[in-house]
Amino acid sequence: MSQGELGTLYRDGEILVRQGDIGNAMYVIQEGKVEILLENEGRQTRIGVVGKDELIGEMAVFEHDVRSATVRALGDARVLTVDRKNFLSRINEDPTLAFRLVETMCRRVRELSHEVARLKTEAADRGGSPPGRSP
Repeated sequence: MSQGELGTLYRDGEILVRQGDIGNAMYVIQEGKVEILLENEGRQTRIGVVGKDELIGEMAVFEHDVRSATVRALGDARVLTVDRKNFLSRINEDPTLAFRLVETMCRRVRELSHEVARLKTEAADRGGSPPGRSP
């Protein structure tokens, strides 16, 4: 990891945030890509890849809670860290930033809803009960 003019340069495989750590900032991917991983019983499952101009970890500026996933650089990635104070200051300067954040969060909720529906359909097609329901 090295500091640049803007953001921090993470090398391939470097961890930006670790699942279970307390979050206090969000991140803007300025260059490159990062992967989002869920860790469970020593296994990692990739749940997504995000790239340039994407926001990650945005829930941390609203709630001081543990990170729900690990984020790791895929190749070199330059990432800008934005803490709550800087975020609120930037919204004062440019209110459209808040709108962009809400758009991002809405898109992610929609994607998750589609994924849940797909998984329930697959489970029903296999003759099993959809997740969250008993037979």
